[in-house]
Amino acid sequence: MMSLLRAAEAPCCSSAPVFREISADDEEQQPAEIESLCMSCYQSGVTRLLLTKVPFFKEIIVSSFACDSCCSSNTEIQSAGRIQDQGVRYSLSVRNKRDVNREVVKTDYATTQIPEVDFEIPACTQKGALTTIEGILERTIVGLEQEQPLRQAVDAQVAGKIDEFITKLQSLKDGETPFTFIIDDPSGNSFVENPFAPHKDEALVVTQYRRSREQDSLLGIESSDGEKSEEKQEDLKDEVLQFQTNCPECNVPAETNMKLVQIPHFKEVVIMATNCDACGHRTNEVKSGGAIEPLGTRITLHITDPSDLTRDLLKSETCSVNIPELEFELGMGALGGKFTTLEGILKDIRDLVVDKNPFTLGDSATSDRKAKLQEFGKKIDQILEGQMKAHLVLDDAAGNSYLQNVYAPEEDPEMKIEKYERSFEQNEDLGLNDMRTEGYEAQTAESC
Repeated sequence: MMSLLRAAEAPCCSSAPVFREISADDEEQQPAEIESLCMSCYQSGVTRLLLTKVPFFKEIIVSSFACDSCCSSNTEIQSAGRIQDQGVRYSLSVRNKRDVNREVVKTDYATTQIPEVDFEIPACTQKGALTTIEGILERTIVGLEQEQPLRQAVDAQVAGKIDEFITKLQSLKDGETPFTFIIDDPSGNSFVENPFAPHKDEALVVTQYRRSREQDSLLGIESSDGEKSEEKQEDLKDEVLQFQTNCPECNVPAETNMKLVQIPHFKEVVIMATNCDACGHRTNEVKSGGAIEPLGTRITLHITDPSDLTRDLLKSETCSVNIPELEFELGMGALGGKFTTLEGILKDIRDLVVDKNPFTLGDSATSDRKAKLQEFGKKIDQILEGQMKAHLVLDDAAGNSYLQNVYAPEEDPEMKIEKYERSFEQNEDLGLNDMRTEGYEAQTAESC
């Protein structure tokens, strides 16, 4: 693969992005041509590779093969995006034809299920696609109908059962029968459209989860359970570590800096920052350096003065953000971990929902949706300019989020901090229900 990337990069300078936006005006963006063996006639053919970026999939590799000897051809699209830190599971209650028309991003590693009809498309059995729920059902129906004449001749009973199943799928596709549509993607790169954005979709449940070892193996990730000694941890507190990575925006090789930081009146966190020299993109991410707290934490701040926007804010990857006045809720996992200011988190929300929302771009965007999101962006700007008072709620089931108290050590009259018992579902999302922390010694002795 590295040789192919070099071939694609050859016409450009070394600092140019590897994956470029598709543009007719970009004369430098040319596919790389590679001589390849035709698997039909075993003569030499040509494979063309184009490394580019498109909405929804971000970075992709478009490949096209053609053989002049036997006229065989083949096209394929492969996702070149990053594997996310956590897997994602979307569960949508489909109730009408409008829900069937929702756009879906489905990667190679995603499993698709409809429990009501025992329907499942296992992971790695289909190529990634940008489609709709209707498109997934239609593709399945067409695939089942292709071999029906042969089945009728060989086993009429089996063919009859498949006809019944096709009828059920057709009823689901037409929106006549309610059903549950589930996409489970351990890579975290699948997506189901929320047509009510930026507001919460009551019919859609999004769950972030930790991958199992089997899922890491499926993705080609090697998990490590080794623990650092206390001496090494002490050394890390005074040292900035650097490791090689790729820019999340243009995919050019870059360096990420990592450091352990002690937040006053709170706890220790790990801050990672990446700066790309090629495109100028900067990003930072925060990981909790401590354990999950016994109780969840809900922090509510009444934003009444522009000075509130300068407060330091730590949002962990398990924290959700809620702005009641805007009827807005940002689920846990979105935006990842952030160590920023209140102003910074509001700008990140505006960028995520309005400026960088892929479903407001291109031909699929509707005027109503654009107007609704633009109105949401104006309200965020009013809060940033001090023209609108609002409440910001940080709800972290793991208790690892923080908002600066500018009156410390006195209580903040505009901020309320609540501790609460986690629900079973929240413990399940954090992987705590199946975690055993006591009795290992006795179990080890019995096994020996």
